[in-house]
Order: sequence, then structure tokens, then C-alpha cells
Amino acid sequence: MKRIITLLLFVLSFTIIFTGCASLDPEEKSVEEFVEEGMKEFNGGDYVGAIVVFEKLKDWYPFSKYAILAELKIADSYFHGNKYEDAIFAYEDFERLHPRNEAIEYVIFQIGYCHFIQLDTPDRDQDSARNAIKVFSRLITQFPETDYLSRAKEYIEVSKKSLTENEFYIGMYYFKRKHYKAALNRFQLVVKNHPDSNVHQKALQYISLCEELIKKEVPEEKEE
Repeated sequence: MKRIITLLLFVLSFTIIFTGCASLDPEEKSVEEFVEEGMKEFNGGDYVGAIVVFEKLKDWYPFSKYAILAELKIADSYFHGNKYEDAIFAYEDFERLHPRNEAIEYVIFQIGYCHFIQLDTPDRDQDSARNAIKVFSRLITQFPETDYLSRAKEYIEVSKKSLTENEFYIGMYYFKRKHYKAALNRFQLVVKNHPDSNVHQKALQYISLCEELIKKEVPEEKEE
């Protein structure tokens, strides 16, 4: 019996000591210290390190007013670290959780800019251009007097130009392979949807050319 009691006391003492040591975790910091360290990493260009610190802040102080700041700086860290898809996800998550936050205009703009900055050449997929137009248009609709208005409009125009050149590129692709009906459809879309584009005149010329070639492919029926 004495041995059992002695063993229990030993286990209890060990547990108390271990728990006490754990509470003295050398990494334990105040929320303000986390903010200071995270901003130091961020401003110093160590965006991976900043994300680690701000994630810890969120985990240790989830109900602190600084937790929202940490969420935003995590998104910014992904952005400045050129991790645009991760940044989009983080900004969208922030918007979903804090739709009335004072930084929401900035957040929506950043989502659009993350798409915009990934614009590819006219011969490549144009999803980034479409998404940029969609997000920037939403920003202008929700906040017509936003400080980001001029930049948003500028990026919309650049994205539209990319889409136009892509339509023209596809039209030329079909034209060179003698798929004149498919080419005609693309050139007509350029003229209809983008009348002010730099390829508008060329598209008109190829429309006429395609129509002539299509007529040659389908001989007229002889009159009886």
C-alpha cells in the first residue's frame, strides 16, 4: 500500500513540475510582442517568417483585436511573397469574415490586383483577365467613390485589351487552318464587344476576307 501511495505521489509531483515548465514556455509572448515581431519580419521582407508569427498570434490570441490585423497581414505577406493564389484565398477569407471592416475596399482591390498581375500573353488562358474585370467592376459598383477608382478602371481596360487580343489570336488560329466560319465568328466578336480596340480595323478586314472565302467554299446553286 505504501508503495502505491509513494508511486502516486511521484507521478503527481512529476505532473506538477511538467505543467509548471510548460507554462514557462520561452516562446510565450504578449499579443503586442507578436504584433511587433510580425511587423518587423514583414517590413524586413521576410514574408514567410511574418506569416509564421501572425499565425501564432491568431492561435494564441484568437479573440484579440489584433487577430484581424494578423489575418490581413498574412494575406499581404502572401501577396508580397508573390504567392498570388494563396493571397487571393486569404483576402477572400478576410472579406467573408469581416465584410464591414474599414479595410474592405483595399481587400477587394487586392483580390482584383492579384488576378490582374497574373495576366498572361494573348495566346494563353485569359481567366486572370476575366476575374480581374469581375472583381474590379464589383469594387466600383460597391464603392463608386473609392480611392482605388482610377486604378481599377485602368486595370479593367488593360484586362479587356488582353481579352480582345486573345479573341483576335484565336480568330487568326482558325483562319490559318482554313476554318473560316470559326474565324469569322471570333473576328465578329472582336468588332462587337471591343469596338475601340487596337485590332478592330484588322478584325474588320478579316471579316470581309472570311466571308469571301466562305462563299468560295459553298458554290452558288445554278438557276433552273
